[in-house]
Amino acid sequence: MARINLLPWREAERKRRQRELVAMTIAGLVATLMLAVGLHIQLEHLISSQESRNGFLREEIKKVDVQIKEIQDLEKTKANLLSRMDVIQQLQRSRPEIVHLFDELVGTIPGGVFLTSVQQNGVTVVVEGHAQSNARVSAFMRNIEASAWITNPILLLIEHKDKTGTGLSNFKLQFNQKVATDEEGQEAST
Repeated sequence: MARINLLPWREAERKRRQRELVAMTIAGLVATLMLAVGLHIQLEHLISSQESRNGFLREEIKKVDVQIKEIQDLEKTKANLLSRMDVIQQLQRSRPEIVHLFDELVGTIPGGVFLTSVQQNGVTVVVEGHAQSNARVSAFMRNIEASAWITNPILLLIEHKDKTGTGLSNFKLQFNQKVATDEEGQEAST
């Protein structure tokens, strides 16, 4: 005789498979969720550590910026001091020049010529004065041309005796002072 199973075994198998599918789906969802949470925590950790490194770098950059500003201020101070030193050295070099100028000026003035004004602007010197004759002014200009420390005389103005009413001619003369080189300045200072 044939046996017939009347129990709904297919239905029971289907329910078991459905429970397994639901369990596997839930397990997959839980695993995915745990993986996502783990990745999120890992990324948050990486982001926070990078932000802390960025903060450290910002602080170091601020320190370096302060040091750069101090260095720039020191460079400005150094440039100012160097320019002052250059001015002082230039004054030291030119100190004997005024002595040479007046020494040569006294030596080049012929008799009968009287200076009333001496003005210097850089190496250019302008003198004003009175002379007994125009020939004395010419002699003065020749003496300047022959001088070792002054050169290039240019007559700017001459007024004759008749116009001045003093019996003397007025004149205005410009010449250049020779600038001493370092070797001459050293020789002059020794």
